Amino acid sequence: MDKKMDRQALVAFLNEKMDAQAEVFEDNTEDSIKVSRLKLGETMQELRENPQYKFDVLMNLSSVDYPENFTVIYHLFSIEHKHYLTVKVEISKENPCWVPSVSSVWKAAQVHEREVFDLMGILFNDHPDLRRILLPEDFAGHPLRKDFTQQAD
Repeated sequence: MDKKMDRQALVAFLNEKMDAQAEVFEDNTEDSIKVSRLKLGETMQELRENPQYKFDVLMNLSSVDYPENFTVIYHLFSIEHKHYLTVKVEISKENPCWVPSVSSVWKAAQVHEREVFDLMGILFNDHPDLRRILLPEDFAGHPLRKDFTQQAD
């Protein structure tokens, strides 16, 4: 059985330890927190390495184009503790929009980050090989953005 973790305690810990600007994010999963992109790498490293949490699996990394911002979403799991956590990072739609890469924390992030870059145009700073993965290199635009339009040839 999956264990629910105390998100309030986790947020308090992250804010006290590294000023992660973390907060509980209320959604239908009851497993979500939101953190600042400026503290994302440090926060994710702590979530993986801290024996109390030990989120050793990055299950998925995705993004959503909301009217007011982009949100990058990380789904984490701890094999040892059998608990889940969703970490959300909201970023403005400035050009370029970016978040730090977490590929140094979870190697699986390399592929997920390339997919988000390809389809949404979000840059992942310090990614070891950030290039398109699904679309041709010369493809114009990012098809999962709400403002994307494709002209017929």
